[in-house]
Amino acid sequence: MSSVRLKLLSRGSVFFLLTASSFGAVPTLDHLFPVAVQIGTTNSVTAIGKFHPWPAKVWMDAPGVVFKPETNSGKFTVEVTVDAAVGPHLIRLFNEQGASAPRLLIVTEDLQLTEQEPNDDFAKPQAIEHFPASLNGRLEKSGDVDSFAITLEAGQTLIVSVEAFTLASPMDAAVRLVDARGVQVAWNHDGRTLDPFLTWTAKSAGPYVLQVFGFAYPAESDIKFTGNAKCVYRLHLSRGPYLRYALPLGVQRGTKTALRITGWNCERKLPEEVQFDGVVPAEASQAILRLAGLDNTIALPVSDEAEWMEQEPNNVVAEAHALDLPCAVTGCIEKSGDEDRFRFSARKDEKFLLEVQSAALGFPLDAWLRLEDLDGKELAKNDDSGGADPKLEWTPSTNRTFVAAVGNVLQRGGADYLYRLSVRRAMPAVKLNVSETAFTISPGKTNELKVAVKRLHGFKAEMTLCARGLPEGLEAEPVRIPEKGDDATIKLVAAEEAKPFSGPIRIVATEVKSEKEHRAVADLTSSTVNNGVPGGFNKLVIESTDQIWLTVLLASKAKAAAKD
Repeated sequence: MSSVRLKLLSRGSVFFLLTASSFGAVPTLDHLFPVAVQIGTTNSVTAIGKFHPWPAKVWMDAPGVVFKPETNSGKFTVEVTVDAAVGPHLIRLFNEQGASAPRLLIVTEDLQLTEQEPNDDFAKPQAIEHFPASLNGRLEKSGDVDSFAITLEAGQTLIVSVEAFTLASPMDAAVRLVDARGVQVAWNHDGRTLDPFLTWTAKSAGPYVLQVFGFAYPAESDIKFTGNAKCVYRLHLSRGPYLRYALPLGVQRGTKTALRITGWNCERKLPEEVQFDGVVPAEASQAILRLAGLDNTIALPVSDEAEWMEQEPNNVVAEAHALDLPCAVTGCIEKSGDEDRFRFSARKDEKFLLEVQSAALGFPLDAWLRLEDLDGKELAKNDDSGGADPKLEWTPSTNRTFVAAVGNVLQRGGADYLYRLSVRRAMPAVKLNVSETAFTISPGKTNELKVAVKRLHGFKAEMTLCARGLPEGLEAEPVRIPEKGDDATIKLVAAEEAKPFSGPIRIVATEVKSEKEHRAVADLTSSTVNNGVPGGFNKLVIESTDQIWLTVLLASKAKAAAKD
């Protein structure tokens, strides 16, 4: 086996350098299996893709996970320290020719089970004996159906969720639950995303079988159950106390919030009220709510705005409740035809951002959002904004009071048709995007990194764009971006004597007057496959990275490649 050498290059970046005698093509990494590992464990992990020669080198976006190559191509022994950062992480395989696209590895505190084949036969399912259960599975071949045996008590609710689409797995997963006779009692295809989420309450005690299968994503011309080495998934099962949601749906940073909790299988286990302390980092948009004795956690939207609860009646303009901006309000479309209205004061030419979160939080509401004047006249409306939830960017033409209205496109309602409406003044902002996640350059050559600059809500600052983390022998002159500039290009120049390098760099824009920094990112959602749905995998557990990979080629290899 090749020797392993660990070298810490920068905070939050770890390289595992594996000696190899020669280098061929750039590694192609499709997925890892299992895709989740537990802290404090040693695991056998298979990298799915093409790696020639073997072994390849491995990079991860945080320390604490050590990849040791085995003899067989694509096989690793992976050691996870007890202090490894819990959560989703990006992984790359690389060599002197370049790096793979970043893929996902989940580090968790939970015990991880692995699917045991064969389990296709409904009559011979894999038994799940301990709950809650978190399992790494894979649909390995066309037509594959994975079966798992579960025992439920009468009145007990089973909660099932799958992660596949959000891991960029090429399948549209589905689950179904059958009784001991093989009769289907429940099924689900899509939850918050194309990944399924199923809850079902047993009327009678006994054994049941949960089956996981999927269809190809992107969709193919023929309809059949899909399967191949890339079709990895995570299956989560609970039959114990499980958090469903908290009211209000969001919390204010730095402020204690009293939350009312709703869950499944929670009789006599939930307090009437939970105090959330509000200590959340300034850059965080979500906070995790964890309660002792419950099987799961939930993510709460976080902002600097006050959080309120809707008060009925508020169906018509005359009953609209006054909002003190900025704020967010949690509401519910309680029945068919219900519409909620909220009034607020605005001044001419102020830019406002109004946003509804509902489908993104796992609720069945297909919301519309409308702006009205006090006479009920519609001024603006939206029912989808790059997703299932609506958003409006709006500038009033006069000083007066306006009304924000929320309803359901499908004219349905119920206790779980919840939403969170945020109304705030739109603050100037900028987004910087790099089109690729990896670049190469040869000694004595140049390469250009194009950066798209998107100015939002009147952002006009002059900025200076630069590359950080460049190795010795590479230079990049800072680029001035004028107040109204939209795109910029950084030119990387490699000296003739530039040494081989493989690692991440960052592209940063600094505002000239305030010295505030903005990092450029590569969007992982937009760089994945697209089957006609904009964005392809439009929701991933990590959706962008600011660590752009740079490979400086070996001089002799670069000359050979140029001749070819």
